[in-house]
Amino acid sequence: MSSTQDLDYPQVLFQYNNGFLVSKIMFTACELGVFDLLLESEGPLSSDAIAERLGTSASGMERLLDACVGLKLLGVEMKSEGAFYRNTELSNLYLTKSSPKSQYHNFMYYSKTIYLCWQYLTDAVRDGKNQYERAFGISSEDIFGALYRSEEEMIKFMYGLNAIWSICGRDVIAAFDLSAFTVIYDLGGCAGGLAQECISLYPNSTVTIYDLPKVVQVAKERFVPPEEHRITFHEGDFFKDPIPEADLYILARTLHDWAEDKCMQLLAKIHKACKPGGGVLLVETLLNEDKTGPLEAQLFSLVMLVQTEGKERTPSEYSKLLTAAGFREIQVKKTGKLYDAILGRK
Repeated sequence: MSSTQDLDYPQVLFQYNNGFLVSKIMFTACELGVFDLLLESEGPLSSDAIAERLGTSASGMERLLDACVGLKLLGVEMKSEGAFYRNTELSNLYLTKSSPKSQYHNFMYYSKTIYLCWQYLTDAVRDGKNQYERAFGISSEDIFGALYRSEEEMIKFMYGLNAIWSICGRDVIAAFDLSAFTVIYDLGGCAGGLAQECISLYPNSTVTIYDLPKVVQVAKERFVPPEEHRITFHEGDFFKDPIPEADLYILARTLHDWAEDKCMQLLAKIHKACKPGGGVLLVETLLNEDKTGPLEAQLFSLVMLVQTEGKERTPSEYSKLLTAAGFREIQVKKTGKLYDAILGRK
């Protein structure tokens, strides 16, 4: 039988208490361009050289770089002239803007937006409501009106979402054999990162991104090249406007934004529009049935609390929603990555 003596409370609490500091160190180094500079340099650089090129104080930069070394984001080698810093493989792959798997935009969205909402987590738990009014002084009645409160904020969100699909998209699209579905609608497809993965894996398919008009316009201008004819667009609000007939509908990180009544409304509407034999693919971070984890899903559920009307759910909770909407043959696939997949057939 274990006792409190078996637990290293100081170390555990230190790690939890400093989680915010750890993430802000990484975000700050990204924002200042530390990893991009070191990628472009011909070799390791001193803290003074980095500070001079990035326009920061020498003392502040040295401390930031040392903390990045402690976090394994940078390597350091000591020479007679002092310490010289270089990127690790991890930072080259995920923290530089030019990498195809860069998470820079995702991290900036967390740093500049999600963290501001999380300052009011206590209020969110008390109220059971998102915190846009407290964080940004705007109404939270229209969730995506608040989320896309400016074009700059919307573009930041779109870049961040594409960054996620660059590392998780292929896994969820490949979780089931979707080759039989040639006409696909990606509802809330945003910047098209998941649509790109879909046509790459299933070259005989076409994907229509169904999203709000302002999202579609930016996706066309910035994210989806005009020569890519297998991806098309449909402007609208899928809660209010008709949903065209298709073989497969993708709902990726969509249902977790909404309470059960809205989820049921949307799924029933999709079921009615879906071709016989067609289906719906849900892409979400699934909670364990006993709610013991995974931690990522538990944390995301709190993000949903401070930013949306929804929450993360278990496989059985999603299956219940799909069944109630009329879908059958429901299959669940855990990918082992950040997002999982559920397929329901009509």
